[in-house]
Amino acid sequence: MTGTWRTDPFLTDGLLNRILADSTILYNLYKKHHRLVRGPLSHQLHLLLDKHAEEQLKVIDLVGERVHRLGGVAVADPRQVAEMTMVPRPPDGAEDVPAMLCRLLEAHEIVIGAVREAIERSAADRDDGTAGLLMGEVLRTNELQAWFVAEHLAAAPVVGV
Repeated sequence: MTGTWRTDPFLTDGLLNRILADSTILYNLYKKHHRLVRGPLSHQLHLLLDKHAEEQLKVIDLVGERVHRLGGVAVADPRQVAEMTMVPRPPDGAEDVPAMLCRLLEAHEIVIGAVREAIERSAADRDDGTAGLLMGEVLRTNELQAWFVAEHLAAAPVVGV
């Protein structure tokens, strides 16, 4: 068996690849903010942002492999990722810490929304492998990361992004 028994293009080429693209952008946001964070909590945030970036790399790998196993072609080219993502492009350069954290929360909300939609779709298609991956790895990782980011933002003034 080749593993291509499921070829729902809406799931593989649509939702899963969008989750892959959004997760790739989220990873890059974490790395950007990791490099540019400043202020009294910079060391703590530097470590947290790097840890979250590494966890997003794991998500990216798992989702990309799932797309491939389902017979799709995982989005990998940066130009395709940029075209496919729903995560807004951040401004060039550094932002203040609350703006960075708000931007990360917004990206997590986008990923979580797409993941929940894909879980429903894969469950309806009786694709337990995809539903399990999305629930067990992707959703839980993003929810936990969003919670940690929100906790750091709770004491900081909220700014517009």
